Amino acid sequence: MELIEGKLVSNKIREELHQEVLALNAKGVFPKLAVILVGDDPASKIYVNNKNKACQKVGIEFEEHLFPEKTTQEELDSLIDSLNERDDINGILLQYPIPDHLDVDEAFRRISPKKDVDGFNPVNVGKLALGQDTFVSCTPFGIMKMLEFYNIEPEGKHAVIIGRSNIVGKPMAQCLLKANSTVTICHSRTKNLSEITKQADILVVAIGKPQFVTEDMVKEGAVVIDVGINRLEDGKIVGDVDFENVNKKASYITPVPGGVGPMTITMLLNNVVKATKEQLDQ
Repeated sequence: MELIEGKLVSNKIREELHQEVLALNAKGVFPKLAVILVGDDPASKIYVNNKNKACQKVGIEFEEHLFPEKTTQEELDSLIDSLNERDDINGILLQYPIPDHLDVDEAFRRISPKKDVDGFNPVNVGKLALGQDTFVSCTPFGIMKMLEFYNIEPEGKHAVIIGRSNIVGKPMAQCLLKANSTVTICHSRTKNLSEITKQADILVVAIGKPQFVTEDMVKEGAVVIDVGINRLEDGKIVGDVDFENVNKKASYITPVPGGVGPMTITMLLNNVVKATKEQLDQ
């Protein structure tokens, strides 16, 4: 069993991005990300803070827009419109979740596809489905980069994904299809789940249920990618996979923390640099 260390891969990519940013700076171009945070969700505040720190390290400028819980849709839409118009803003990120009275789909639609560094605008979602070059949702993109780094070839493999969210499950399926995997998506209504997961050469788990995938659900020699981050009552952070036991069977497995997590923010940085270069060319 070999650990897939997201931190290691992430650090290497961030160093490359730092060099790209320096090259852009030399041309008088300064990549900039605008992040919108609505409400007081403590986890979201931590995520935004982590994104800010990561941007600073690679040299991406960071602009934060903090809105109170009672912000109206009109106020949110108006801010997105103004950020779309600004030439100094290369990427726009709306930190999810947002308060229930706001329409998140409308907000994602409103962010310009050229600045949609999270890959959630329907235009970019459609391009991904068509196999075209686009901004890919950061977590699936990070997973593909990890597989590449460890020379794990998805082509011809049976990839099983547990979870069908718009953020991980669906875009993950599109990425693996593009890489010529045979893809099965499982979810809460799937019957005989373990019969399907036992067929997986590559198993991606993103459901938010602590230690849900057990050793008897995994094929000998499978590559196991654990996207979950869950806090147990004793404060311990665990994934959606029972790591202690599944690692006996897996050929490769991501730890939690330190696996997929660091890659998500790194691919956001990558997308900001990509957006900046594309806007420069246009």
